[in-house]
Amino acid sequence: MIIGNLTRDPEVRTTPSGQSVVNFSVATNFNWTDETGKKQERAEFHNVVAWRKLAEIIGQYLKKGSKIYIEGRLQTRSWDDQSGVKRYRTEIVADNMIMLDRPDTNNPKFSQPEPANDYVQPEPAALNNSGDEEINVEDIPF
Repeated sequence: MIIGNLTRDPEVRTTPSGQSVVNFSVATNFNWTDETGKKQERAEFHNVVAWRKLAEIIGQYLKKGSKIYIEGRLQTRSWDDQSGVKRYRTEIVADNMIMLDRPDTNNPKFSQPEPANDYVQPEPAALNNSGDEEINVEDIPF
């Protein structure tokens, strides 16, 4: 799971079998204060690929600079380049995406897309609203 900004416009393609696929890159930032009290910042860049309906939605609604939440799995591919050197690429294969930018209300073409995955949110468990019970730190499983 990452939250970041697109570093370039998504590139949508169609495979020979007719499936849509999109590639893009997301930058995430990490801020901290070092031991001298100076603020530091580092950016990480993540390659992302999405397939089918999710790819179409990303290609239609996102552009360079868009803020998004991406959920997926890591995958590393390898291939031999033209000179015979083995190359590797690690990327996030997106399963879910949430657009975090506000909709452009001045753009009549914009409408909220339907969910792009088949995941169904489970029903939340009944909450204990009595307010008497206190959470013990030792009971937290992580």
